[in-house]
Amino acid sequence: MKYEVNDPVRLTDDERAILAIDQTLLPNHVAYIRLQKPKEIFDAIKNMQVRGASCIGIFVAYAMFLQAKVLAKIYTDKEHFYQDLHKFAKYLSTARPTVMDLPWALKRMERTAANNMRRSFDTIVEAMRREAFQIHEQNIRTCFDIANYGLTLINDGDGVMTYCNAGALATSRYGTALGPLMLGVKKGMSFHAYVCETRPMMQGARLTAYELLNAGIDTTLICDNMAASVLSGHKVSACFVGADRVAKNGDTAGKIGTLGLAVLAKHYRIPFYVFCPTSTIDITCDDGSKIVVEERDPDEIKNEYFKSPIAPGEVNCFNPASDITDAGLITAIITEDGINYPPYDFN
Repeated sequence: MKYEVNDPVRLTDDERAILAIDQTLLPNHVAYIRLQKPKEIFDAIKNMQVRGASCIGIFVAYAMFLQAKVLAKIYTDKEHFYQDLHKFAKYLSTARPTVMDLPWALKRMERTAANNMRRSFDTIVEAMRREAFQIHEQNIRTCFDIANYGLTLINDGDGVMTYCNAGALATSRYGTALGPLMLGVKKGMSFHAYVCETRPMMQGARLTAYELLNAGIDTTLICDNMAASVLSGHKVSACFVGADRVAKNGDTAGKIGTLGLAVLAKHYRIPFYVFCPTSTIDITCDDGSKIVVEERDPDEIKNEYFKSPIAPGEVNCFNPASDITDAGLITAIITEDGINYPPYDFN
């Protein structure tokens, strides 16, 4: 696996820890954190230092490999080794319950261990190492394929509105929803991106604007409540968003506020596209009502990224991390396999 300097997560050269860009510090500081212990890894996901569905999947794959190395030195019997590995996976799975790529990657790593249980500890650990690298490399290829499909949906010079962050910081390279813009610029095309700030964690303002500007894309940042005004002005040809989990019928869990943008796009007859790898699709989940939505600390609304509180300390806050966009509001779902139109449960 050949890493690049700006990979959001990667193994250290000695393969004893994970290096991750601390995304809570962007755009003002680009700093890497070294993570090794289970609680450090859990907290990095929970606190959104490591975020984005695909990025989290890659991150926990490396974490499972590191934990397997540790456990292989502690135990002499495979049963206790696997029990503790499963316990670690279950612990990590609770960090961000809405994100499908989290259990997907954990189960894939557990399955790799289980398939090699009759072999030596060294062989088990090496198999898990290879699987983690494969998950990372697969996501790079997946994002490139998604970008190519997405690029067919827009034309040179188009305006595109995006929400939250679905760029390389949330994945590996290119990103999902930002991938077509990134790839198009490399091919000499130009676009105008309208970036919603994405309250309360400001991923649009802090991360998406940062990535697009660094890629040389004409970028305008707007407050979330300005989306209707911009969409009504005929400046936007399409809306591009990512996803944390997609149900079998096409209902999609995305960053809180995605549903509102989808409703506005429907009203103004602007195509609304969801971009995600197939690993984000949960075929065991019939529809969006079955998706567990994570509720986060209310202080994120009142305090996060402000020098002092912007609301009374005693006021109640409702802070879900995601909302569910009805499949009927989605024009198409783009994966590495192609552009999928309704009915999604069939396609």
